[in-house]
Amino acid sequence: MDKNTEGTLTIVLLVLIQGVLASGAVEVQPSINPAVVGTSVTLSLSPPTALKSGSWAVGESLILTWLGDQQAAFPGYSGRASVNVLTGALTLSSVTVADSGVYMVQSSDTQLKANASITVLEPISNVTLRANQTELVEFYSSAVAACSVSSGSSLYFLWMNGSSEATASNRVQLTDRNSTLIIVNVTRYDQGPFRCLVSNPVSNGTSNPVNFTISYGPDTMALTVNKQNTTSFLIGSNLTMLCSVQSNPPAQLRWAFRGEHVNTTGPLLDLFNVSENQSGAYSCLAFNNRTKMNSNITVHIIIAKPSLSGSEQQVVNLWLLPLLLVVESLFSLAGKL
Repeated sequence: MDKNTEGTLTIVLLVLIQGVLASGAVEVQPSINPAVVGTSVTLSLSPPTALKSGSWAVGESLILTWLGDQQAAFPGYSGRASVNVLTGALTLSSVTVADSGVYMVQSSDTQLKANASITVLEPISNVTLRANQTELVEFYSSAVAACSVSSGSSLYFLWMNGSSEATASNRVQLTDRNSTLIIVNVTRYDQGPFRCLVSNPVSNGTSNPVNFTISYGPDTMALTVNKQNTTSFLIGSNLTMLCSVQSNPPAQLRWAFRGEHVNTTGPLLDLFNVSENQSGAYSCLAFNNRTKMNSNITVHIIIAKPSLSGSEQQVVNLWLLPLLLVVESLFSLAGKL
């Protein structure tokens, strides 16, 4: 092999080596990523590299080519895409969600090929939460709430029940990419307020609160007499019976004595100067006209005469003893006659 041939091969090898080195060392860096719809993005080469010619493409679509100080944009990019003919940096203005993708620059100057991925997102606006119905019955109804936005892309949905996150469970379902919340067989603790938080890497928004009115009960009844635990009282006492119950809407309360309704409604039943014949079973009856359920509680009241104390009993005995002696004497005399 002559020296001229050897020299030519050496130059070619050096060019190829430089191209490989350049291709491996140069990276494409977006000015911002993710980008917001309507803004401009510049894709620069790092480190800066002088290129006399090249082309930019996204996926399989060519954006533009340049040679020297001349450049030409392809349809769809005219007026939106431009290249710095000295550095090869691409600037894309008024970007849309459709501009998301992998951008590649190629140049035959140094056999350069490099790429970078960018994402263009639409900001979130007008987050709205709507429920199919808000009047529900415990254990029988299911709540359905749908969250929507007027605009936004790559959406992430988070649901809140008051200050706690509402996550999927046996009764809670998240559907439609988590934009719809379903609570099966609601309980009284599912009233809310529920909110929908929507976010993406460039923005976020929160919906208006939605509350559910959940009818429940009557249940968890309690009945006290004179605010005491006892059920035995003296003749002549005044009694106030208080009936409490958990219910929404508030339960209708009625009273019964020994199974018969009395002409009293509401949580209180007052008895004045009670007598023995008022002993017996007193019942509080509760009814919820929304759930159509009822419940009751009964207490057995004993009205008794006061018992004698020890000293009182001694006094009675002192009076009874002479009387008994007189009666005994009379019976003995009658027997002798």
